[in-house]
Amino acid sequence: MDQVKAITFDCYGTLVDWDGGLGTFLYDLARRAGDREPGSGRELRERWEEIQFELIQGEYRSYYEILVDSLRTWVGERGYRWNEKDGESLERAMACWQPFADTVPALLRAKEAGLRLAIVSNTDRHIMDGTLRQLAPVEFDEVVVAEDVRAYKPDTAPFDRLLQVLGTAPTEVLHVAFGFRYDIPAAQQKGMSTAWVNRHRRPAPAGARPDHEWDSLWGLAELVSQPPA
Repeated sequence: MDQVKAITFDCYGTLVDWDGGLGTFLYDLARRAGDREPGSGRELRERWEEIQFELIQGEYRSYYEILVDSLRTWVGERGYRWNEKDGESLERAMACWQPFADTVPALLRAKEAGLRLAIVSNTDRHIMDGTLRQLAPVEFDEVVVAEDVRAYKPDTAPFDRLLQVLGTAPTEVLHVAFGFRYDIPAAQQKGMSTAWVNRHRRPAPAGARPDHEWDSLWGLAELVSQPPA
């Protein structure tokens, strides 16, 4: 950690409970559609995420459009009736999802250690503004969203902008992420060290290997608290 001057984060799933928020939203939607046995929130969310991942690799559109189109496709696959208001509700819900219990304490400890903090996220600026309110009292030095560069991770353009606004060498940045395929290989490609927040303790995908692996952000808190070598 001696050479690290900045820690950057994927937001949703890393700092904010994306899985719980999205799973609950989809399960509730399914029940309101009259589905008595929709499956678990995890199963519903995983299918929605596969649809989303395909869409973000196409021509750039706002994340709100991605949210709505992903949900519309998911609803159609399950035979539910589509309501445009459900897309609007998902956008509002996302901006209100809460941080994990370990998030704010770990971030404040990193701040106390003199490290700069930044977010790089696949979203729109107005959605992120709502999320940043949920992360108070933490103040981030920089925030980059897909809207800024008109590209979504795992494209490296968001990381290029992140390094530009930080004005920090890649070797001086630790990128911390839950979304392995979105973040870890792309950050490593730009020369950043990486930490995978593997909250569900799943096997690591083939290929890239992170420098650190934790099951929560307490791993980060412990890392930044270590005395210099």
